[in-house]
Amino acid sequence: MTEKVWLSEYPEGVPAEIDLDEFSSIVDVIDRSCKDFSSNVAYVNFGKQLTYAEVDRLSAAFGAYLQALGLEPGDRIAIMMPNVLQYPVAVFGALRAGLVVVNTNPLYTARELKHQLKDSGARAILIMENFANVLEAVIDDTDVEHVLVTSIGEMIGFPKGTIMDFVLRRIKKMVPAFNLPQAVRFKQALAEGAGKTLKPVKLTHDDIAFLQYTGGTTGVSKGAMLTHGNMVANMQQSSAWLGNNIEMGREVIITALPLYHIFALTANCFVFLKFGGRNVLITNPRDMPGFVKELSKEKFTAITGVNTLFNGLLNTPGFDALDFSNLRLTLGGGMAVQRAVAERWKSVAGVTLVEAYGLTETSPAACINPMDLEDYNGAIGLPISSTECRVIDTDGKPVGVDETGELCVKGPQVMKGYWNRPEETAKVLDDEGWLKTGDMARMDAKGYFYIVDRKKDMILVSGFNVYPNEIEDVIAAHPKVLEVGAIGVPDEKSGEVVKAVVVRKDDGLTVKELRDHCRNELTGYKVPKFIEFVDELPKTNVGKILRRELRDQYGEARSSD
Repeated sequence: MTEKVWLSEYPEGVPAEIDLDEFSSIVDVIDRSCKDFSSNVAYVNFGKQLTYAEVDRLSAAFGAYLQALGLEPGDRIAIMMPNVLQYPVAVFGALRAGLVVVNTNPLYTARELKHQLKDSGARAILIMENFANVLEAVIDDTDVEHVLVTSIGEMIGFPKGTIMDFVLRRIKKMVPAFNLPQAVRFKQALAEGAGKTLKPVKLTHDDIAFLQYTGGTTGVSKGAMLTHGNMVANMQQSSAWLGNNIEMGREVIITALPLYHIFALTANCFVFLKFGGRNVLITNPRDMPGFVKELSKEKFTAITGVNTLFNGLLNTPGFDALDFSNLRLTLGGGMAVQRAVAERWKSVAGVTLVEAYGLTETSPAACINPMDLEDYNGAIGLPISSTECRVIDTDGKPVGVDETGELCVKGPQVMKGYWNRPEETAKVLDDEGWLKTGDMARMDAKGYFYIVDRKKDMILVSGFNVYPNEIEDVIAAHPKVLEVGAIGVPDEKSGEVVKAVVVRKDDGLTVKELRDHCRNELTGYKVPKFIEFVDELPKTNVGKILRRELRDQYGEARSSD
């Protein structure tokens, strides 16, 4: 097999190699776009718009504020919020100050948040007030010195934003009480920063931009070190792939996937930043009727998502009546796109749902299907520009066409390694820069790659990685549990959901009691939807749980009564 057999299959006009030197850092991209598209609308949220000039001014103020706190280049700041206007302002400001952004899932439990803050050594955090009570519970056990708090409506303005916050706090009771006396409001930070000057920081491709946490192969949450070079490379690769499908300064991208997730961070935030696009932020995509209402206000040209999101839209009344006349790009990733969903999307929206493949460790894009693909083809696509992919056997040797093995990726978008975990890095990244993905794949004669199975025991819930070890550790901590094995079972809405197969120590343990225990320790999508009690788990002669047999025996979507 030749590693670059796919080069002959590149879509017309897509370069084999990208220009890595066009931008010195992600900050260079921010600065250039804010200047070139200053009067264009950059972000929209709940009807409030920010132009590129306003994003430039506000992010500079935030960066100056962070520098005035004494935060230095290389220090970590955690940002914990859904898709709101504060997110790009804060991230751009932090990067411009030379800080490393630690994207933090706002659904984290206290245990999960504590681990990420301690592991990253974050000195500061910006958090949505809805989740501040979780921070209060763990902050004393972390290195966090500076706390900034914001609200959903803080940047929406008066009266709409004020009314939104009143409803969330007083009527819907969605802001639990918290006590963080050192906390500073985001708008106060912006006001103070506006009176200061942002000191320029010299950044290179080797400097870390993001610590993007992922479970990896072991289930231990690790921070993938994504450098400015990694992010610039993947932005350049993705934008080169989109090529002639893009009109600079005229794109309208729908961002429903959370920006703290690497897919939306790169594909929506940075690629369309370079294009001078209008980015429509959807704060709560689970509210499908509300989501469709927001879509009806925009003549959108592009949308990204996971299979469950597209399926949810297709099954929401009113979606099929939207104006799709401007839509040119629909990109699916994060989890496998189902053929039935792709075909229905094409029939309703008139545009092919193009599937892509990536990992947190590859910033994330590694393979994408051609943009002019007529119909869904079941493949994850071709390796993008400046990227090599190969399939290897258990001895590490490349296999032939249509033979199955582990997919490996090499390119400038591959992470620097895992934060402070050289041994874990060495397990997946070799000296030549090849990253083992843990996914089993095959390549056809035209160079298209197909995911066959996952080498990892990872469970993929609506595009989010769930690792059995973490679920098992939490359940095993319950005093009435003897043994547990966690597996994924098929689910129409989420692709997969978690199922726990449990051997009880105390027969009085109920499904409800165990699920309540899990809810206290795990983010919602990690909580087992099904819990089945059994007498024993299938194991090897040394006592290791046989996950494949576990799936074969108990892979049905059912719980014990």
